[in-house]
Amino acid sequence: MGARKKKGKKTKNRAYYMRFNPKMRRRRQAKTDYQARSTLVYQDKDKYNAPKYRFVVRISNRQVTCQVVSSKIVGDEILACAYSSELQRYGVKVGLTNYAACYATGLLLARRVLQKLGLDETYTGTEEINGEYFMEEMEDDEKSPFACILDVGLRPTTTGARIYAAMKGGIDGGLAIPHTDSGKPFPGWWKEDGQAGFQSEDLKKYIFGGHVADYMRKLQENEPDRYEKQFRLYIQAGVAADDLEDIYTKAHAGIRADPKALPKKATDKAQVSKFTRTPKMPLPERRDHILNRILAIKKKANLQI
Repeated sequence: MGARKKKGKKTKNRAYYMRFNPKMRRRRQAKTDYQARSTLVYQDKDKYNAPKYRFVVRISNRQVTCQVVSSKIVGDEILACAYSSELQRYGVKVGLTNYAACYATGLLLARRVLQKLGLDETYTGTEEINGEYFMEEMEDDEKSPFACILDVGLRPTTTGARIYAAMKGGIDGGLAIPHTDSGKPFPGWWKEDGQAGFQSEDLKKYIFGGHVADYMRKLQENEPDRYEKQFRLYIQAGVAADDLEDIYTKAHAGIRADPKALPKKATDKAQVSKFTRTPKMPLPERRDHILNRILAIKKKANLQI
């Protein structure tokens, strides 16, 4: 006879499941870090219900989304938003998720917010994009600069991350977003043998797409087949490595000249979608429909006989 199997101790009993408390839905889906969100949202009581604005940056596979958001009891309220897909009207046709596109999207949102609040002429941002530290400050007898804090979501905050490119674009556009003056979040920051430094020229190169241009030239010389495959959209749009700096320079100028969003196209309500559900029939019509089907079936059976 085989050995009898020992009955293990039942750990998850009824008391366990009565006390089980699942995490919130968006935490289970790994979409929201509620500990970080509470830090970003909580406002001091002596602020007299003043909104606490966040500069929200989200990067997907297709585009970059930047929003200025404040939280209320009923939910988040968006003051303004900008998408990297809007950069096409400013001449940037391809590369809508790279470092330069993130910077341009942040710049677009900054100018759009300040124009909406009537502060675009007071706070114009940096005059020259050189990659150096810049922060808007209040001058005498003027309104305070529009202040907000960076919300990165669940993206890693490593040195050179693209979320900081959007933040830099917002800062250079005239927003006051607190950040360190050491340059650590940006490309060009280095640390070696206990010493650290920052080269603003490297950041300027990334802002104008110089790193993409260098990679395009490298592939074009060493691996032409890979270049044609990886930069297929660039080739179709007629964009070469030497054109990138001019494209982003013109885009920055166009954003500052007219940051206003285009009106949405009116949808044709007469056009019925294939996903539209048919309305439910009233009870008398359903009875008549079923009766007609029964009569049709009987008639068909009699004809066959």
